[in-house]
Amino acid sequence: MVDAEGSGLWAAPVPVVGAPMAGGASTPELVAAVGAAGGTGFLAGGYASPEALAGQIGRTRGLTGRPFGVNLFVPGPDRADPDAVAAYARAIAPEADALRAPLGEPRWNDDDYPAKLDLLRSDPVPVVSFTFGAPAPADASALRAAGSAVVVTVTSAEEARAAVAAGADALVVQGAEAGGHQGSFDDAEERTAPLLDLLAEVRAEVRLPLIAAGGIGDAAAVRKVLAHGAAAAQVGTALLRSPESGASATHKQALADEVFPGTAVTRAFSGRRARGLVNRFLGTYTADAPAAYPQVHHLTGPMRKAAAREGDADRLHLWAGTSYRSAEERPAADIVRDLAEGA
Repeated sequence: MVDAEGSGLWAAPVPVVGAPMAGGASTPELVAAVGAAGGTGFLAGGYASPEALAGQIGRTRGLTGRPFGVNLFVPGPDRADPDAVAAYARAIAPEADALRAPLGEPRWNDDDYPAKLDLLRSDPVPVVSFTFGAPAPADASALRAAGSAVVVTVTSAEEARAAVAAGADALVVQGAEAGGHQGSFDDAEERTAPLLDLLAEVRAEVRLPLIAAGGIGDAAAVRKVLAHGAAAAQVGTALLRSPESGASATHKQALADEVFPGTAVTRAFSGRRARGLVNRFLGTYTADAPAAYPQVHHLTGPMRKAAAREGDADRLHLWAGTSYRSAEERPAADIVRDLAEGA
């Protein structure tokens, strides 16, 4: 068993964490609202430029005095097959044409990861979390020296051990029920562990505060993960329909639309496994989508922006966890307070 200190790290008044949701859903207003209810909000650094992220951090500080975090995507190697990506581009071209949108350039990039690390070292925030991998030990050490706690998202006991070795102070344990991208270090293998099973596996391996994530939509689910050893529960889908959320109106409306039969995991929109509502694009292209992230993300980006703008829920990535039916259209602070009831 890996042993580490940090049992007092997650001592927020309310054991609810607002998940970082990249692409615009996680706004400074949402972070502030989660903090106002006693929880801990996170800005999503993924896809944001360093300059935009700096602006969001500054705005968040102007809205709340509560501690908050910033999440970064750890870039992986470029393993995409260019021929497979080109074939996929040809297959989905009619979908983009229908929206009079171009296909984007299917390129690999590092999401400005080094520059964002530099930003957070020079202008530290209370917590920095990582998805898709663990930071290099030297980077984790530098962030801690600057005053930030380091949190890593894991989807297996093996990843948990690696995160501890890298210098993590706490772990987000992400079960298969989670909406949006799967946070596994290596996207080559499908993650299938339900949250409660994964919590038990990780708890048996490491002594760090654990933040449970995946399919948590009500107070009973929060109490359940706390009873299974989590220090806090992380929620994302539950907050998407709040007025503080930056999710598109099309996405918010789809979460309440009974026409969608449920959720499924797909590579169709980004080239990396992610859970979303089953719409026509997901159902049609999941089988053909290559493992090519972020190439497919860039390829489909203009189409998805056009779909959100035009109210086309069948061509939009509708990220959602399995508890999406519980998402409500009301203030985020009220949602967080209700989630924490009895915790």
